[in-house]
Amino acid sequence: MDNVYALLLYIAMGVLGLCLFVCLFRAFRGPAPADRVIAVNMTGTIVITLILFLSLLLKEGYLVDIALIYAMLSFLAVVLLCRISIGAYRARKEKEEKKDA
Repeated sequence: MDNVYALLLYIAMGVLGLCLFVCLFRAFRGPAPADRVIAVNMTGTIVITLILFLSLLLKEGYLVDIALIYAMLSFLAVVLLCRISIGAYRARKEKEEKKDA
């Protein structure tokens, strides 16, 4: 029965790996900054899920701690990207208002 679970974990990790590449593509090629931020957030979530699946597969508890730390870092990265994006939007809007006035 353990072989069936291991096979399912391998399949799930493969599907998540494909989803990870799609999200990375969207992060680099996104048409809008909001799309890029969402792609980075999804990339972090997928990596956390992959680490947790690896923890189940290897039966190592410390990987759960690593996943929690990565979740906190991913959250901080997304907050930082949002702040940068909002600042750039405000600067662009102020520049356009000065140009129109």
